[in-house]
Amino acid sequence: MAILKPFKAIRPRKELADKVAAFPYDVVNSKEAKIIAKDNPYSFLHVDKAEIDLEDGINIYNSKVYDKAKENLNYMINNNILIKDDKNYLYIYRLTMNGRAQTGIVGCTSIDDYDNNVIKKHEHTRKEKEEDRIRHIDVCNANTGPIFLAYKENKKISNIINEWVESNDPVYNFIKEDKIKHEVWVIDNDIIIEKLVKLFKNTESLYIADGHHRAASAVKVGKMRREKNPNYNGNEEFNFFLSVLFADTDLYIMDYNRVVKDLNGLSTEEYLSKVLEKFDLELYKNNGPYKPECEYTYGMYLEGKWYKLIAKKGTYNSNDVVLNLDVSILQNNLLSPILGIKDPRTDDRIDFIGGIRGLEELEYRANNDMRIAFSMYPTSIKELMDVADENKVMPPKSTWFEPKLRSGLFIHNLD
Repeated sequence: MAILKPFKAIRPRKELADKVAAFPYDVVNSKEAKIIAKDNPYSFLHVDKAEIDLEDGINIYNSKVYDKAKENLNYMINNNILIKDDKNYLYIYRLTMNGRAQTGIVGCTSIDDYDNNVIKKHEHTRKEKEEDRIRHIDVCNANTGPIFLAYKENKKISNIINEWVESNDPVYNFIKEDKIKHEVWVIDNDIIIEKLVKLFKNTESLYIADGHHRAASAVKVGKMRREKNPNYNGNEEFNFFLSVLFADTDLYIMDYNRVVKDLNGLSTEEYLSKVLEKFDLELYKNNGPYKPECEYTYGMYLEGKWYKLIAKKGTYNSNDVVLNLDVSILQNNLLSPILGIKDPRTDDRIDFIGGIRGLEELEYRANNDMRIAFSMYPTSIKELMDVADENKVMPPKSTWFEPKLRSGLFIHNLD
């Protein structure tokens, strides 16, 4: 049983929504954020990446950064750039990329559902990244970025969403510089809201698609508030965190590719010989990069040539949902034993490139600061859910979701 709670969103004035909406804090670095927001005082990057408004080179974990984020958020609220709704609503958020739309419900989900594993995870989190978001949420007194959740499609939910979208005009409708269209509707009908809340009560599980650190941090802030308010009744806003919930059939996962700095001391011939022990290998003679067409296949770019790799039997375990993932097969049979990448989460000899950047980016990196690149077949949403259902975790950088949710369109205050 999943709890979905309507809330009073803090959100942009209609005419400023496209200027406020910004990439999530973890999609752009400080330098990129500063360039993007330079001529846009409305950009939500001034809140999510507040270091851009402080001296160059400041540590992003400096307390000044969190204080500046709070200052900037309050400025946007006090100057009516952001306005708080006067009633509890649910919202619909649709993103359209290359003609393909995904439509989610924006509301709040429960920190207890997270603890009780109604909200399921598939990744480990890192302590320093959690601590960063804990401080950001706590100081700002708000969830400033939504958690990206998935649920198994329910036709009744889909019908309600579609009927509302067809019968009502969006409050926001804009296209950002990356050509992605963003539309938002406010569900202000109490009967419809109650129907959706009840339907989600009959939903067995929600799955974190993206935002594990934000979710874990929001839960910990909620527990901190409970300790400070021992007489809490469970209905306070700090018991919930901002989420966007999408049907699994709506979601699109792209490939998440790998580049490695060197051959771990091996010559090219020695390396290829070791690869052949676990993979069938053939030179890809077609023009351009090789994009895997099915599971257990990989592209490999080395010294100006593309190869097709096919994992041999014995490199995967069909009875283990994690070991059967393409990312696991590559890690366990090539990256670790041959190239010496034991922990891809921390090893600085490996880097990861989202499929949105194209395979040409792999060639560029391998020809410049890296040595070898691997193109991957995308992990499926079913695989993600299967891993989460078994309370297991995926290897790092297994999924790259597109399009990315924009921050700043919805803020959830914890009071």
